[in-house]
Amino acid sequence: MNATDTDITVKATIKKLESLSDPSNKDGMARFGINVSNALCISMPAIRKLAKETGKDHALALALWEADIHEARILASLIDVPKQVTEAQMDHWVSGFDSWDVCDQCCSNLFDKTKFAYDKCFEWSRDDREFVKRAGFTMMATLAVHDKKADDAAFKRFFPVILKGSTDERNFVRKAVNWALRQIGKRNQDLNKEAIAVSNEMMAIDSKSARWIASDALRELQSDAVQQKLHKKK
Repeated sequence: MNATDTDITVKATIKKLESLSDPSNKDGMARFGINVSNALCISMPAIRKLAKETGKDHALALALWEADIHEARILASLIDVPKQVTEAQMDHWVSGFDSWDVCDQCCSNLFDKTKFAYDKCFEWSRDDREFVKRAGFTMMATLAVHDKKADDAAFKRFFPVILKGSTDERNFVRKAVNWALRQIGKRNQDLNKEAIAVSNEMMAIDSKSARWIASDALRELQSDAVQQKLHKKK
């Protein structure tokens, strides 16, 4: 697809997105902490349906991202091709995150399937920008769910980073730290034990955020439902 064809396809895709706009969703999205300043207020099922109809297209994904429309960026993450994603593209996109849902969708739909995924967990989790830092921990969480072949050592490396990140008081960061800790701790019994130990260590930190993350994680990781599920896995 040449540049002219891509421009035509982008315009057509944006028209489709605009046709799906539902302003009645705006207040609900805002209540969930989503930045709606550049949003068409389209439901996720509708975006996913459009992604299936559109098919995988790296060039279109890049162009949709630059349209700077909330749902166009989520759609871009759904139609892009992981093997064609570059490290520079990932850094460019993550620097443009302005809402937790765009962050999470990009990480779970696309970024965690690239060869740069594990390195970006460490790099982004050290960044001071709120949504970049969130992306680092979100990637840890989504990799814990999606990368079935990874060994425990890959996730044990995240525990010191999670412990350090637990003192960040920003809501969107601390929730991602909590998410990473819980998802890693639900992979298997060994990681569950280590995640519980990390949570107990976190409880001793003089930080409201750390204590919240730890107590919430312990509630789930030690629950009968999780323990029974892990026992069956073994």
